[in-house]
Amino acid sequence: MGLFRARTRVLASLIVIIVCSTAISLVTIRQILWISLQFEIEQSLKQEIQEFRRLRTENDPLTGKPFGDDIAKIFDIFLLRNVPHEDEFLIALLDGKFYKSSHTARLDFFETNPELIKIWTEQDRPAQGKVDSSAGTLYYWVEPIKIRDKIKGVFVVAILPAREYEEVNRTVLIVGIVEGIMGLIALVAALAWLGSGRIIARLLLLTETAKSISSSDLSKRIPVQGKDEISELTVTLNEMLARLQSAFISQQNFINDAGHELRTPITIIRCYLEQIKAFSPEEQEALTIIKDELTRMNRLVEELLLLVKAKHPDFLHLEIVSLSSFSKELYGKAISLAHRNWCLESQGSGRFMADRQRLTQAALNLVQNAIQHTTENDVIAIGSQNREGYFYFWVRDTGEGIEPAEQERIFKRFARGKHNRYSEGFGLGLAIVSAIAQAHSGCVKLDSQPGKGSTFTIIIPLESGERSEYS
Repeated sequence: MGLFRARTRVLASLIVIIVCSTAISLVTIRQILWISLQFEIEQSLKQEIQEFRRLRTENDPLTGKPFGDDIAKIFDIFLLRNVPHEDEFLIALLDGKFYKSSHTARLDFFETNPELIKIWTEQDRPAQGKVDSSAGTLYYWVEPIKIRDKIKGVFVVAILPAREYEEVNRTVLIVGIVEGIMGLIALVAALAWLGSGRIIARLLLLTETAKSISSSDLSKRIPVQGKDEISELTVTLNEMLARLQSAFISQQNFINDAGHELRTPITIIRCYLEQIKAFSPEEQEALTIIKDELTRMNRLVEELLLLVKAKHPDFLHLEIVSLSSFSKELYGKAISLAHRNWCLESQGSGRFMADRQRLTQAALNLVQNAIQHTTENDVIAIGSQNREGYFYFWVRDTGEGIEPAEQERIFKRFARGKHNRYSEGFGLGLAIVSAIAQAHSGCVKLDSQPGKGSTFTIIIPLESGERSEYS
């Protein structure tokens, strides 16, 4: 509801801005056109008066002599030689009466406005002015002609720009229509933007929620908004998540229950076996085989449960771990497992957040894997490094190496290398190493060549919760 109000306010503000900007621009354009028109009117009046004054100072073109006191002659020649523009009138007043005008002059206008003729004849000096009438505003320039300090005639240039005013109004109207169309386009675009923004926001919410859902936490649901296609998709995804959550819970409960149920009979069988006494070598061998198989079965159950727990949020118990002491501790434990040419080739510095026991378990699994694929004359090197925000721990050996086709498969559950298919292991060791690394937001990297050995590297971000770029 708040989002709807916000979008309504944005839309209302946009409409107000469009209307105000259109009105302001139309008023400004109209004012500019009016100022330009008035300037042109003034220039036209001034030009005609200057030409009339120039003619007065010249000689009569017909006789070549000065005009003298013959004002009517000046009027006749000027009106004959000058053709005014449309809506421009040249008017000659002689002895206080209308004498002659240009052929464009509207005589009916001046006949119905005798007071205007009177105003012009009473002018004793050049003057500009304007007067409102039913036909529009009339702009004029009066040029009185004096002979021996007496006004004998008056020359008037008048302009009635009704047509130009209509043109200005028409131009403003066209501009207003164009701006209205542009404003409508902007409004439609804004509506489309607001609508698409709402849809995209809901899709982003759906995407973010989907990203936050993992197999270890399927309890989150995507909020349902509205009753459109996106809402239907959201409901469908929520129903799918509910089914997945139910399936995962059932799977986890089954594995936990199975692990518990398997441990109990194994423990009972082991207890009874301890009470059985062997009276012959054959019986002793049989008991030994049964005990070994029970041990292997118990180990299989523990490793499977470990892989399941690796997906749980409480799988890790983080603490501050010193990289240097951690490396020394692992090296000390490793050299006691078998006779090899052991080497601590690099020792990193600094501290990081991790589960010490889980990392130790993963590292020793790599060490056991290296022991199985090397002989007493081979080298097994352990090293660690702190570089570019990541913790690197590796186990390198000079053993038989791994074929390229096998390098990805060996990290899967129950997968074993082709030279190790009949060993006592179940093919879960490297899967456990990978699960522990991923629980720390890291990964395991393998570099191996057949006949030259292998290097397994655990890569973990130094900062807790940071996602590794190697994943």
